[in-house]
Amino acid sequence: MTTIKASCPTCGDVELTPSQVRLVVCTVPAWSFYAFDCPTCTDEIRKHATEDVVRLLTTGGVPAERWDVPAEALEEHTGAVIGWDDVLDFSLDLETTDVVAAAAAAVLRPRHV
Repeated sequence: MTTIKASCPTCGDVELTPSQVRLVVCTVPAWSFYAFDCPTCTDEIRKHATEDVVRLLTTGGVPAERWDVPAEALEEHTGAVIGWDDVLDFSLDLETTDVVAAAAAAVLRPRHV
């Protein structure tokens, strides 16, 4: 059986089996990580997984979970941040939408001759 050596910041070096390690490979390489529960203190330890670490862990039998980050999460956002007042104003505007829609429908409704 393969033994994986890792380190816990509290306990130091620990030995793990592939089933004790979680490997997440992200489409954004800087967000890839591996995690394990320390067998001594039971803390969850999470560390960045470089390409070399991914290669070593997968070679050692750790299955890689793929994490596809949605493009929306990577978009650059500019402008003012939406605040609670903006949300409240939007909510109040929604209450009047039916009145506006009814008025528009009345104008656009064809007349029977």
